[in-house]
Amino acid sequence: MYVGPQANTLFLNVSRLVSMTTDNTNREQLGVIIQKLKMQASHVGVVRDSMLANPLLIRPELGKTKTKGLVCPGPDFVYGTVTTIQDGGVSEALSNWHSHSVPTGSNSHSRMPEKDFVALNRDGVKSGLVTAKELYQYRATQDRRRAEPTRRGSRFPMLLRIPLDTTFGISTRPSTPIHELLEYKYAQRWLEEQQVKEKVLQDGKLNKPKLGSIPETRTTLLRKSRPIPEVTTLWKLPRFQKVGPALNTFRDPQARKKAFIAHSSDSVAHDSNVCSRRSTAIQLNTAHKKAVLTFHHN
Repeated sequence: MYVGPQANTLFLNVSRLVSMTTDNTNREQLGVIIQKLKMQASHVGVVRDSMLANPLLIRPELGKTKTKGLVCPGPDFVYGTVTTIQDGGVSEALSNWHSHSVPTGSNSHSRMPEKDFVALNRDGVKSGLVTAKELYQYRATQDRRRAEPTRRGSRFPMLLRIPLDTTFGISTRPSTPIHELLEYKYAQRWLEEQQVKEKVLQDGKLNKPKLGSIPETRTTLLRKSRPIPEVTTLWKLPRFQKVGPALNTFRDPQARKKAFIAHSSDSVAHDSNVCSRRSTAIQLNTAHKKAVLTFHHN
């Protein structure tokens, strides 16, 4: 159904009636009626009461926040739980300051310990009670409590680990001294820290290895330095050590010297590595060629 200007006139009159009404209950009922009339003014069909509780169907009003469709109790409703403690109210809280005192003596543990059902059942069985009904009546008439927990090797009851006068929370930060602010101590400290950081960075850059340089290895070191050859002589009998050679196959002392040089370099190459062996072979061939040329020349 569609309601035209007549509905608008109707809920305007109802709004005036709400403003004149003093009873809160009647105000709420009239407010629901106005909401229903507003929905009828722009809705096709019957407007049910359940539509007023659905926020998807409630149309927003001009200049007002959109309602959620929740029905709140009246202004006379008191939220919260009922308490029976009579502490004097606000006036007592403003005039007095109650603090917790650490209990001492016999009143230090005012909390009553739990019932010791194991001991009660044991005493009931010793008394001759067997059925569940008899034991239930025995536990109802007898009262036996559990012993308070005590420290090991002590007959005194265990005290609370945390004192009652302990203040929990985080302590406040100490105030900044004003004389350090006036003397620019914090600025000087910051500059010193920056200088230390810069020095550490510079030292790291100096000690950093260059990317283009190749580090030395064992192979490169062996290439630069040849091992010293060990001078070894052929073994002879003691009686033949002072006897000179019977034959002299060299033409002259220079040829003999060159031949011994070639022989020593060849022995060094055999002791070191393959690379030096190749170079020694080349030197030996060169020395041999020189010796042959010298022989033909002579």
